[in-house]
Formats: sequence, C-alpha cells, structure tokens
Amino acid sequence: MAALARVSRRFRRWATALALAAAFAGTSMATAGLSGHGGPVTAIAISPDGRLALTASFDYTLKLWDLDRQVPLQTLRGHTGAVTTVAFLPDSRQALSGGDDGKLRLWDAAYGQELHVFDAHRGKVADLAVSPDGMRAVSAGWDGQVRLWDLTARRSLRTLDADAGMVNAVAFTADGQQMVAVGAQGHAQLHALARGGRSRELPGQGLGINTLALTGDGRALAGGVDGRLHVWSLDSGTRIGALDAHDGPLSAVAVTGDGATVATAGTDGLIRLWTLGSRRLRHTLSAVAAPVWDLAFTPDGTRLLAAGGDGTARLFDVATGKPIGGQVRGVDTRLPEPDSRGAALFRKCAACHTLTRDGGNRAGPTLYKLFGRKAGTVPGYDYSRALARADLVWTKETVSRLFAQGPHVVTPGSKMPIQRMPDADDRRALIAYIERHAMPDGAAPTGSGTRE
Repeated sequence: MAALARVSRRFRRWATALALAAAFAGTSMATAGLSGHGGPVTAIAISPDGRLALTASFDYTLKLWDLDRQVPLQTLRGHTGAVTTVAFLPDSRQALSGGDDGKLRLWDAAYGQELHVFDAHRGKVADLAVSPDGMRAVSAGWDGQVRLWDLTARRSLRTLDADAGMVNAVAFTADGQQMVAVGAQGHAQLHALARGGRSRELPGQGLGINTLALTGDGRALAGGVDGRLHVWSLDSGTRIGALDAHDGPLSAVAVTGDGATVATAGTDGLIRLWTLGSRRLRHTLSAVAAPVWDLAFTPDGTRLLAAGGDGTARLFDVATGKPIGGQVRGVDTRLPEPDSRGAALFRKCAACHTLTRDGGNRAGPTLYKLFGRKAGTVPGYDYSRALARADLVWTKETVSRLFAQGPHVVTPGSKMPIQRMPDADDRRALIAYIERHAMPDGAAPTGSGTRE
C-alpha cells in the first residue's frame, strides 16, 4: 500500500517531472499520427460530428485537425501554461480548454478565436466536461474544487462540495443532471446538479484515481494508480467490480457510445481494447513509445485517438487495432553522446528545448547559441512578458543559478516549470553538455549574469 501511495504522489507531478523524463527518453517510434506539437500531447477531443480533433499540449497550445486527412487546420494560443484538458461543445465548432494557468478558455476553434476566459481554479485545471446540451461545463482543479459554469452566460454557477483532495477527473451523466468527480485520494462522488440536489459518496477503492469515463447506461469507469479499471453503478451507488488492466498506473480511459468497448492506457505506453461486458481483452496496441495521457473514440466507435507523451496523437482502427494513416514521427529526441551523463540529464530538458541549429523552438525556445544570449530574444518564440522584459543574460553562471534556485526564483512569472537540480556536479555536467552541443564555436561567454 505504501508503495502504491508513492506511485500516486509521483503520478500527480507528471507535468513537471515524471512524464517528461519517461516521454522523452530515447527516440520516438515511427507510427501513424497527428504530429506537430513541441511537447507531450496531454489531452484530446473529437468533435461530435466526427470530422475534427483537438489536441492539447505541454507546449501551451491546442491544434485543430481534420481527422480524416490528419492535417492541422488551426493553432490555438492563449494559455500561459501547459494545456491539460479540452472538450468540444455539441456544435462541433466551439471548444473549452483548461490548463496549468488555472484558466478555462472558450474558443471558436474553426477560426482559432478565443471567445472568453474563465478564472477557474487556483492552480492546475486537471479536467473539464461539457454537458450534453452544451450549456454548462464542470471543471476540476488541484485546488480541491469542482466548479459548475454557465457557458451561455459565461459565468460561474457554483462550487460543488468535493471532499476528495486534488480532483483529477469529472464527467456528466448522459442526461446532464448529475456529474461524477474522482480524486487523488481514491474518492468518487456523484453530484446532483439541480439546486438543492444532494451529493453522495461512491464506495472508494483506497488508492488514487487518475481518469474517468461514464457509459450511457449509468456505469462509471475509473482508472486507478493500481493499474485497475474500477466500475460503479451510478443508480445503486455500488461498486460492481474491477478489471486488471495494466501493470502500472492507468492514465486514460474511454468508452464507446454504446458502452460495449472500453479503451485503457497507462504510463507504460500501452493501449488496451476490451469488451466491457465480458471483460475480454481484444487488442493490445504498443505503437506508442511514451506514456499515453488521453484517449477518445470517434462517435461511431470505429476509431480511437490516443494522446502520446512523445508529442504525437495517433489514430487506430478499433476492429483491427492497427494504426490509421501515414508514417510520421513525433518529437525527435535523439541526442548526441546518448550514453553520457550530460545526455541523461538533458533528456528532461529535451521535452521543451532543442540544441542544434536546425532544431527550432518547442514548448521552450531553442538552446542553440544559448550562452551570451539575452533572455527573451529568440526570434519566433512567444515569450512570457516576464522573461521578455527580464534583464538577464544566459551564461554558465546564470543557468547554474536557474537550476540551483529554481525558475520561480530566477525568472519569476516565466513559463518555465518549477524544477531544480540541487547537485552542483549534475549542474556542471548539464552545462558542459549544452556548451559542447549548442555552441558552434565551443566558446561560452561567462562574463555576464549573476554568479552563484
């Protein structure tokens, strides 16, 4: 139990540590997919008409895709942190997204236009759901709150009682009159949304729950850190059973509209398709070379879209379990000196940054010619206002201080996730690696910036 509890805590910090290390360790596999983000694909949604898909990413953007042709149509920019969750409205044109910046953003996705910003949570928005009629939304935050929103009036309706610690996932029932919330402490709650409606606790399973899907006939399917898919009956409020789905934590679950087929995914990079009634395993899809953070079926249940930690979303045929589409790559994270200490340390950085002349920008700007460069000056990168205005030059000393004290101290208000490297020898190895491979002349100016 103690070991599983530790897994739960580590899983909840995936956006800043575990996921980036796992997702970008080595070369991503060549498979069919929607490729174009500069970081892990953290969430996906398929439009109700089945024609479009939205992918959300650690790179702070969303992309709108023509699903059949697997080509990008729009890039949606506005979040000032990783985008963690996304859902279409019933018109297949508007969409709602949430992110690490604590905001919900309403979009006209077809035109790439931001329509409204909701100040939703104090911290990460972990999940959101849109009601079947498209008039309301519910959001879950790591501030422990579940909030109900009026999308027509664009205002908050109320905050629901959520005695579940950090809330990881939410979903509306098919009639839109109730919603379920699950959290990191293993709690599951069913909320009646009518004024004066009561909430009730579903039987907990004792360990953290990461992901949730509801069937049309009133079953709740919850993926836990124990690798099991837990099933409740919402009508009776009883726990029906559990399916041993993966060896490690479940990170995503989706169910077809008829409730017959369920897909599960884990941090092991595997996707499994099950017949829910018989609990029979139909296919194991191993074409994803990184953790899978989200799953979505097309409305007809014939295709499955998976969000990959390697920066690519992949489409699969449900009947065969085979990828659909051409051969493309996700983010290429092959590194020079792959077995060196410097490369091992840089793999976390590779989630957001490239080193070479032709690497370009990802979630963060390229590090090519880093040393001696004024912060906030790489052409084409959308910097935070704080970093664009910073009076800071990147040298070996300032980079070392960044990792010793943390970005929240050295570059407060910037997009950099909070991470530190307390060991001075590790910092020296990382900086030497960057100097060898990002500085074309091998010379790294050290005369500017603040020393440790």
